[in-house]
Amino acid sequence: MWIQVRSMDGKRQTRLDGLSKLTKIEDLREKLVEHFEAEPARQMLFYRGKLMVDGHSLFDYNVGLNEIIQIMVRPAPPKASTSQPATTNGATEAATTTSDEEDSLSDKENKEPVIPVEKSKKKENGEDDEEVGSLYKKGDIIDGRDPSLGAWFEAKIKGIAKKEKEMETDENENKKDADDDGFLYSIVFGGYEEDKPLIVSSVHLRPRAHRKLGLDKIKIGDKLMVNYNIDDPDTRGYWYDGTVTAKENKRCSKSVTATIYIGKDLIPVKDCKLKFHNELFAIETAGSQVNENDPQAKEMDAAKRENKPECDHCKDNPRRKCVHCSCCKCGKKEDPELQLMCDDCDSAYHTYCLNPPLDALPEEDEWYCPDCKVDSSEVVRAGEKLKASSKKAKMASATSKSSRDWGKGMACAGRTKQCQIVPPNHFGPLPGIHVGSMWKFRVQVSEVGIHRPHVAGIHGREEEGAYSIVLSGGYEDDVDDGEQFTYTGSGGRDLSGNKRTAEQSCDQVLTRMNKALAKNCSAPIDSKKGGDSGKDWRKGKPVRVVRNCKGRKHSKYAPEEGNRYDGIYKVVKYWPEKGQSGFIVWRYLLKRDDTNPAPWTKEGKKLAEELGLKLQFPDGYLEGLKAKEALSSQDSSENETSSKGKGKGRKRKRIVSEDEEEEGASPAKKIIKAGYEIPKKVEKQILDDKANGKIWKEVLEFTKDGSQTFLAKVEENFACICCQDLAFMPVTTECGHNFCKTCLQRSFKAEVYSCPACREDLGKDYKMAANKTLRDILNTLVPGYENGR
Repeated sequence: MWIQVRSMDGKRQTRLDGLSKLTKIEDLREKLVEHFEAEPARQMLFYRGKLMVDGHSLFDYNVGLNEIIQIMVRPAPPKASTSQPATTNGATEAATTTSDEEDSLSDKENKEPVIPVEKSKKKENGEDDEEVGSLYKKGDIIDGRDPSLGAWFEAKIKGIAKKEKEMETDENENKKDADDDGFLYSIVFGGYEEDKPLIVSSVHLRPRAHRKLGLDKIKIGDKLMVNYNIDDPDTRGYWYDGTVTAKENKRCSKSVTATIYIGKDLIPVKDCKLKFHNELFAIETAGSQVNENDPQAKEMDAAKRENKPECDHCKDNPRRKCVHCSCCKCGKKEDPELQLMCDDCDSAYHTYCLNPPLDALPEEDEWYCPDCKVDSSEVVRAGEKLKASSKKAKMASATSKSSRDWGKGMACAGRTKQCQIVPPNHFGPLPGIHVGSMWKFRVQVSEVGIHRPHVAGIHGREEEGAYSIVLSGGYEDDVDDGEQFTYTGSGGRDLSGNKRTAEQSCDQVLTRMNKALAKNCSAPIDSKKGGDSGKDWRKGKPVRVVRNCKGRKHSKYAPEEGNRYDGIYKVVKYWPEKGQSGFIVWRYLLKRDDTNPAPWTKEGKKLAEELGLKLQFPDGYLEGLKAKEALSSQDSSENETSSKGKGKGRKRKRIVSEDEEEEGASPAKKIIKAGYEIPKKVEKQILDDKANGKIWKEVLEFTKDGSQTFLAKVEENFACICCQDLAFMPVTTECGHNFCKTCLQRSFKAEVYSCPACREDLGKDYKMAANKTLRDILNTLVPGYENGR
C-alpha cells in the first residue's frame, strides 16, 4: 500500500511505499522525518480534516490507496537566552498600554450610546436637563417605527440623551432629516417591556395614532396609517404608512388601494388593496402626544391596535393549546417563566415537561433540547483519540488473536472509485469496456464494474441471477477449454475468521450465489437434480467472465499476469456431483456467446493491438516499482563495489518502461502502436458540435494512444462537475461547460443561476436545451451509459 503526503502549502509532496492498513501513526511520523526534515513531535498530520493522533492506525482513519495526507510542521521552539536588555520589559509594558488605549479609542465609534433611564436633575418647571429642546419627553405614549421593517408599533419613551457632536457631523454629511431634533430616544415596545430598549432618533417617533377615519373622510392622496400583510395580503399584518391612490365607497362595494412604504429605506409598494379598509388611522403630528402622567393616558394606552398574530396556528389565543408558540410537549401557555427555548430549533419546553424534569433553570447561556443536543462524549476534539466504532468492533480482524499483518494486500486497500455508468445489477457487457481488457489487481476489476466483489468469485443476487464470475483455479476439478468451461459453485468451506480459502469440509447447497448462477440457465430451478437448457442455452441470462492469472497452472487460456475480461458466457446446465474432496459440489457448464473474438485467438490479439489494450495498473503503482528498482540497483552496485575480487555479484533484472523498451529495440522488433480509428459518423458529429470544438480538439490528440486512453479522455473532459459522472442529456452553456440537464435544473431550483464551473451568470430564464449532437456522440462512444441513469 502507498500514500501521498503533502505539505499544507502544496510546495512539498512525497510518496510512501510499503505501508499497511495497520501502520501506526507514530510509525508514519518516523518515516516522514527524512522527507520533511522535522522530528515527530513537530509533525501535525491531517486526513479529511481530522488531526491524526498517535496510537491509531491508517485503518482507523479509513486512509485509502494513493490518498493524500497533509502535514503541517510546527516551528522549532526558540532557544532560551540567559541575558536580556533591561529596557525590554519596560518597553513592552509601555507598548501594551499604548495599544490598549488605542483599541479602546478605536472601538468607541462601535459602541451604542448609553442613555440614562433613571431620574435626572430637574429644573423648577419640572423639565429634565436632557429634555431641553427635544420634541418628546420621558414617559410619552408614542408610536415607534422598527427601522428594519418600516412598520409602526405602540411604544413608550424610557430615556432621552443629546446626540454627540461626532454623530451630528456624520448626519449632516448624509443630509440630516428635517424631523430630527438632535436627540436620541430609548423606547420600549408594548408587550416587550423585558427586552433591551431600542435607541432611535425622532424620525422614527410620532404621537400614538388614535383617530380612526371612515371612508367618507379620506380622499386620494391622503397619507394614513394602514394595516397590510406583505406576504399574505388577505390576512392581518403590520401597520405601515400608506398613501391612498384609489377608493370605492358604495353601498355594496367598499375598497381602498394605497401605496405602502416598507423596509429600512421605506420602499414604495404600489397598488396594495387593503383588506382592513375600515381600520384607517390619521397620522398625528409632534406636540399632540400624551404622557403617561396625563389623565387620559390610561384610556389611550388601553386602546391597542390589532397587529399580525405572532403565531399563525393559534392566532395568539391564550385559551388554546399550541405546540408551536408554547411548550412543544404539553402546548400549555402558563408558566412562561419556566419555559426554556432551544438555541438550535427554537422550540419551547417547560422545565417540568422535560424527561427527566429540571428543578431549576440552567445557568448556562446556551441550552439545547434533547433532540438537538449532541452527546459531548461522542465528539472527537482536535488531539483526542477516536471513539470505538461498533462496525469495526464486529470485524473479524478486531477479534482475531493472530499478529499477522493483513493490511498489505490490495484486496484490503479498498476501491478508490466506483462504477456509476451502469447499476450494480446490470446484466451483459459494460459500455466502454472491451473484451481483452486487463487489470493488475482484482480491486481494479471492481472499480470499473466488470466484477464488483473484491474476493468472492460470483457476483449476483439469489432472486435475480449472477452478473459476473471470476475463474481463478480455486477448484482442482474445474475444466477450462476456452470457448466453454465447467465452474464449481461456492460454499462448503470453513472460512471463519479472516480466511480467504480452505479445504472443502461439507456439501454445497443450491442457495445464495449458487442459486443466482443457476438462475442464469434457461431451465427451471431444481435444487436436487439441477437443470439443463439444451438447445435453448442462448436464451439464458448473460454472465461476464473474468479469468485470473492464478488459473494459469490449470488452464492455458488464463492470462499470464493480472485479470482479463473474456466477454459474455451463458450457463448451459448445472448439476450436483461428488468432487475430488469427497463432498457434494454444484457444477456449471458455461459456453461463450460473444460477438467479439476471444482474447487468446489471432483475431482477438489483433483487435487488442488495434485498440491499444494493455495491462492497467493502479495510479502510482509503476512509480513505486521504479523507485524500488532504483533503490535496489543502488544497493547492488554498492555491494558489487565492496565485494570486488571476492566473487561474482548477483545480477538483478531491471524494470524497463515501455518507452525505453521501444527505443532500445531493433526496428524489426519495435511494437507498432495502432491508434484508435473514430467512426466516420462520429467524426461528422464532432465537426457539427461547434460548441465543444475546443474540447474536441484536445481530446482528438489522444486517438494515437489507443481506444482506452481516448475514451478515458472523453469521460474526463465531458464529465459533469456536479455529479462527477459522464454528462447525462448534456447541456452546453455559452461559457463552454457541459452539465447533466438534471444537475443544472437542481442548481436552478436552489436559486443558483450561474455556471457551476466558472460562475458566469446564466440568467433566471436560461433555456436548458440538451446538446443532441454531443449526446449522440457519447452514446456511440460509450454505448448504454444512459441506462443506469
